[in-house]
Amino acid sequence: MKKERDLLKTLSRTFFTLHHHHKPSITKMDPSERYCYKPTLRWNSEVEEFFVNAYGADRFSRISEALTRPSCYSCIRVNTLKTTSDTVIKKLSVLLQESGWQSNPAGGASSPQESNGLEKNSFISKCKIPNLDYVVFVQGSGPHTIDYGYTEEKPPKEVIVSRKCAEAVLRGARVYVPGVLACSAHVEKGEPVAVSVALERPGTEGGWGVGFTRGTTLQGSETDPYYFERNGLYIGQGTTTMSRAGMFREPNGVALEMTNRVFNLPSFRDLLEGDIFLQNLPSIITAHALDPQEGEKILDMCAAPGGKTTAIAILMKDKGEVIAADRSHNKVLDIQNLVAEMGLKCITCYKLDALKSVRQIDESHSQDARECVESESIQRLESSTPVATSGQLTNANGTSKAELRKNSGKMKNGPGRHDSVGGRVERSKGFLPNSFDRVLLDAPCSALGLRPRLFAGEDTMKSLRANAKYQRGMFDQAVQLVRPGGVLVYSTCTINPGENEALVRYALDTYKFLSLASQHPKVGGPGLIGSCQFSDGYQEEWLRPGEEDLVQRFDPSSPLDTMGFFIAKFNVGPKDV
Repeated sequence: MKKERDLLKTLSRTFFTLHHHHKPSITKMDPSERYCYKPTLRWNSEVEEFFVNAYGADRFSRISEALTRPSCYSCIRVNTLKTTSDTVIKKLSVLLQESGWQSNPAGGASSPQESNGLEKNSFISKCKIPNLDYVVFVQGSGPHTIDYGYTEEKPPKEVIVSRKCAEAVLRGARVYVPGVLACSAHVEKGEPVAVSVALERPGTEGGWGVGFTRGTTLQGSETDPYYFERNGLYIGQGTTTMSRAGMFREPNGVALEMTNRVFNLPSFRDLLEGDIFLQNLPSIITAHALDPQEGEKILDMCAAPGGKTTAIAILMKDKGEVIAADRSHNKVLDIQNLVAEMGLKCITCYKLDALKSVRQIDESHSQDARECVESESIQRLESSTPVATSGQLTNANGTSKAELRKNSGKMKNGPGRHDSVGGRVERSKGFLPNSFDRVLLDAPCSALGLRPRLFAGEDTMKSLRANAKYQRGMFDQAVQLVRPGGVLVYSTCTINPGENEALVRYALDTYKFLSLASQHPKVGGPGLIGSCQFSDGYQEEWLRPGEEDLVQRFDPSSPLDTMGFFIAKFNVGPKDV
């Protein structure tokens, strides 16, 4: 046990140590090396070796670097059932200018190349990819060099934020109170501060954490938490909206407004709700790959937050039946809210675990099962008068004492992590085989394609292989639900071939009635061919020659400047083969 503790301590000291983070041998510091944004994404060593073998060292290095940056443009899907792209462009141009936002492309990176459909040097424009003219691009800029006002006698006051907060800020979000971890002493409202990020490190007792207490006071000296580790991890400059004391006293609210950002991207919060939806380009293309038709019955198996679901419904002109399922009560409520906001009528939302999507039918009661309704309602406590079950005591209103005690506890302690925020959703018992014309399985995954990403150390080969096994289970369900002659689309937001090409290999080898289908529009690059041999003898098979161009793989380091993403489309043939 002592050996294990010593090993963990050693790992904690060395895991994230970078050569430029070592304490310098000379006392004078170069502020340009400290107060900048030059992160290095650190991977688990086995995962890094796997990706280097899959992509090659140079390509994987470019992917890792690209993952630490946001795309330099925002992608907006227009709800064409309510408005047009031209109208949205006019309204957004006015709203963004009124908010004081400026793209400032001259101060940052060059415009995205025409291959992603954004006209060069335009601030906001329609996508030029065929059939995607309802997609609007808003150009951002970065990375910018920021003057933090450093002098040797008086370094800038600072705020350290959490990694998740920093990733959101890099995408254009504000800094909210829960994201603030530490702050310089004597900071009052209205003061300029340099904003940096603390990345997780392995703890001595296992797990991951930042290693210091929230509310820590920064002195501007080398004894501050993560002083050297924060070199190259400054994401911009802000002006505080509350004092240091308020940041750690108030439970929520905006802690500071970003005045100078390393990456300048607009926030679309509360803008043109119902008319637009902020969505990554590969996600929009996924809905197109499914090619939904009016009048069809379609299932989105893992639908939250509802972006692809609503995109499918709009492509169908809101004519047909779209089933949106997710295992989380609260996520289903989010989908329902988005559906209502966008004014769509053909979508029905269910709470359902994707691993239980196929309804189990008792052959002796199969006819009765086919006639019963496929869902049951979960009512809010206040939506109807509760009925006491046998043995329960009730008050004058008919509410049991057990329920009263439960509600009293919730009032005192707040909702648990698995409790719903209230509202009604339908719980599905699953669906009969061959029930759908088309099924989309946008599978839960390692999400190693999301941008920007500042931390990847927690993912291991064991966890990545566990993800792949979980996805195969969901795919097995999806295959049963698509009728012969139908279409199944599988997608992920990860760069891991074990969750992408390996799933395609499994699908084609297991289900002989499946075949890869061409996709339109074809924007992404080819898939990976070959296989990978692991040290434990396991062989992971990927695509075979001739199959690579039938999938779409989005490389975050490519000129498209998208997230990492993968799409495979299958035609479903006669299942008796």
